[in-house]
Amino acid sequence: MIRPPDHPAIPAAKVGVLLINLGTPNAPEPGAVRLYLREFLSDPRVVEIPQLVWQPILRGLILTSRPRKSAHAYRQVWTKEGSPLAVITARQAAALAGAFGPDVIVDHAMRYGRPAISERIDVLRAVGCERILLAPLYPQYCAATTATALDEAFRHLRHQRWLPAVRTLPPYHDDPAYIEALKASAEASLAALEFEPQAIVASFHGMPQRTLALGDPYHCHCQKTARMLSEALGRELRIAFQSRFGRAKWLEPATDAVLAALPGEGVTKLAILAPGFAADCLETLEELAIRGRETFLEAGGTDFAYLPCLNDDPPGMAMLRTLIGRELEGWVAPQ
Repeated sequence: MIRPPDHPAIPAAKVGVLLINLGTPNAPEPGAVRLYLREFLSDPRVVEIPQLVWQPILRGLILTSRPRKSAHAYRQVWTKEGSPLAVITARQAAALAGAFGPDVIVDHAMRYGRPAISERIDVLRAVGCERILLAPLYPQYCAATTATALDEAFRHLRHQRWLPAVRTLPPYHDDPAYIEALKASAEASLAALEFEPQAIVASFHGMPQRTLALGDPYHCHCQKTARMLSEALGRELRIAFQSRFGRAKWLEPATDAVLAALPGEGVTKLAILAPGFAADCLETLEELAIRGRETFLEAGGTDFAYLPCLNDDPPGMAMLRTLIGRELEGWVAPQ
């Protein structure tokens, strides 16, 4: 069909893939961290306290004290290219360019901070993406991570007149491709160590205990991932939960408490990994690799190793190609 000469230009139909991760400040400075924390901690999916009660606490106490401390932590892991999480997530998207054919555009966004989910959806639509796969990079489903990322995407889409067809990447905590990637990555990291760990800790991000009682499957997903990875590696994993915040009871055992107790149990050589993170970030590089090491050594440990996340290394990228390729079936021809 020949279009009328005054018809607006229409880009060729394409498929978009949007990788989504949590987010990061734009700089390791108190002002930038304050903006990031205000957005992050104002999300009712993250802090499930009525906003009339929570906002005065957030703005009066937390945002006046925590940004400086967090900025110091970010400075310890910041790179010349920027925040590790932002840099690695961008590399993951770049590594997937062309993996699903010339008509599939792979982009990335952050739930909090930049690049924003709304901004990148608009970019995908502008280049002709009539179908979009939203891919939150959270292996274990949690309302405070997976759900809020999808909330934000659909909140933006609800204001659009011409909506794309949308699919979402399911949690992949027990997917064979994920477990195999974790196994390959962990074995390569362990083989490079100069010592043999007596124990391996699998540290997942913590959540308040009440979320389990309310029906969030996150705790169960973490347990299953650890069990399957333990079976794949052929050795026991000690599961723990990090990043406690506030006074509420959180999932246990706590990672810092486990690290402090292990030397007293005779474990002086330790490796720790963080299977729930798709990319290394503040919680892995500062909380585990730096502060976790200090806690373990001060308690009497002699050897400590943090094993990197999947990041944009070959096992992790092979996994993402498998998972995303599966979700694109019917939209694009297999590559």
